[in-house]
Amino acid sequence: MTEYDVITDAAGLGSAAAALAAGVGPVAVDVERASGFRYSQRAYLIQVFRRDAGVFLFDPPPIGDFSALQGAIGDVEWVLHAASQDLPSLRELDLVPPTIFDTELAARLLGHERVGLGAVVEDALGITLAKAHSASDWSTRPLPQSWLEYAALDVEHLIDVRDVLVAELAEQEKTEFAAEEFDAVLHREPKPRPGEPWRRLSGLHTVRGRQQLAVARALWTAREEFAQEQDTAPGRLVPDRALVAAVLATPKSKQELAGVKEFTGRASRSQLDRWWSAIERGRAEKDLPVERVSNSDTLPPPRAWADRNPEADARLKAARPLVEALAQTLAMPTENLLTPELLRRVAWSPPQPVDAASVGEALLALGARRWQVAQTAPVIAAAFVNSKQSPPDAPEAHS
Repeated sequence: MTEYDVITDAAGLGSAAAALAAGVGPVAVDVERASGFRYSQRAYLIQVFRRDAGVFLFDPPPIGDFSALQGAIGDVEWVLHAASQDLPSLRELDLVPPTIFDTELAARLLGHERVGLGAVVEDALGITLAKAHSASDWSTRPLPQSWLEYAALDVEHLIDVRDVLVAELAEQEKTEFAAEEFDAVLHREPKPRPGEPWRRLSGLHTVRGRQQLAVARALWTAREEFAQEQDTAPGRLVPDRALVAAVLATPKSKQELAGVKEFTGRASRSQLDRWWSAIERGRAEKDLPVERVSNSDTLPPPRAWADRNPEADARLKAARPLVEALAQTLAMPTENLLTPELLRRVAWSPPQPVDAASVGEALLALGARRWQVAQTAPVIAAAFVNSKQSPPDAPEAHS
């Protein structure tokens, strides 16, 4: 087994940056986080590989300033697998690629049945990677050598995989498709934080009454604050189901709360004062949350369209199978050709007049890429027009 050293200081970073700058071609980059263990999504290990330079493993917390690495590789293509997962952690360290190649996304566009890193490496190169440590706590120090070997292998073969996929994309005439997708991932704005994130508590639907919801909100907030303070994943302190159990039990005292057997978690008893104070705050709250939140931007489920908007229902039923058939012809998943949400939105509220140009503009405004519009807009527009010429429940025509 190869022994790997982890770079932990500025001097080591400088030497590695010089070696990487002298390498050739694109660089492979991967990030290991401690999701499920820590509150933050910070990087706890960064792996970088470049031909003629080798593999380098960096420990972000003690290094801090990665400007030397950015300077060394900031002008070449970065190859990542599932880039959308790693880019936020990299940006926290001011590590920003000018362009990317996403091997997972490329595999999807090419119609590969398996798109996990191990599967893509195996399909492209015939090499089997062990995935034993993918869910490990990467904030562990020191990191075991077996983990470091796993981490190094995540980038060591990625450039070779990229080259194979580049050839496949060219063969299937999807090079431009991929380039647009990669650029969209690189420049995608982060999703805004939900206005009331506490409502995502698992099991909250069992809580009845606005005052009880206020208690749930107070408990969630107390757990969130403590989790951030401890840099620990909230669910490892007190699981969602335990918070909801505490709300439903309606304990009359701190002692009764301690006696709720479903109130579990490693901090459920050690922080009992914290949780009881939250319950009391929730019960005293005057600004009560509403029981149901309506999102005006959310479309009704398609099963309700026939009653609520029959014309939209007819449009969707006419267009959806044609888009699915087109995706099959292009040998890619339907959601990569056009997400179902975008099709639903343009079907619910179509542009006027209904033609390929106006449908295309509507899709672009909703966030579709130009290649997606070029492929789907004519098909969708024709389906919408045809839907007006036959009853919504008419059998689908087959050519």
